[in-house]
Amino acid sequence: MLAAAAAVVAVPAAAQFAMVPSPLPAASQASEAATDAEYRQDAAKHVYAAYPMRIYKGRMPPLLYGVMIVDTEIDVEGKIIDVRVRRPPAAPEVGPWVVAMIRKAAPFPAPAKMGKAVYTDIWLVHKSGKFQLDTLTEGQN
Repeated sequence: MLAAAAAVVAVPAAAQFAMVPSPLPAASQASEAATDAEYRQDAAKHVYAAYPMRIYKGRMPPLLYGVMIVDTEIDVEGKIIDVRVRRPPAAPEVGPWVVAMIRKAAPFPAPAKMGKAVYTDIWLVHKSGKFQLDTLTEGQN
């Protein structure tokens, strides 16, 4: 009985990740960053601007539905060369959802001073389908 109740509770959380949201169109400006660490701020702000309706407001709860580390390689024009999952989330449906969101948010700010950039961030994903990026997180309870 308890297992059946747990399965019912888990289904709505997984359903949040069945469809990838469409990003808002954003004017992608060139980044003035000179290092990957500086570029990380610009790229994270770009993701937040693309998905404002999906940003978790306030401090994240102590238990998160998914945590994953992603490397996104960006070319000189801001186009994505590659998206690599460095650490997959425990919830398997979150990984493809995050990768698809990153790809749909392209083009990213062009790393004009760097030629190309590798943007690494930690995605902190709530069961509601809202998220924060470690770069811009408001913290966690």
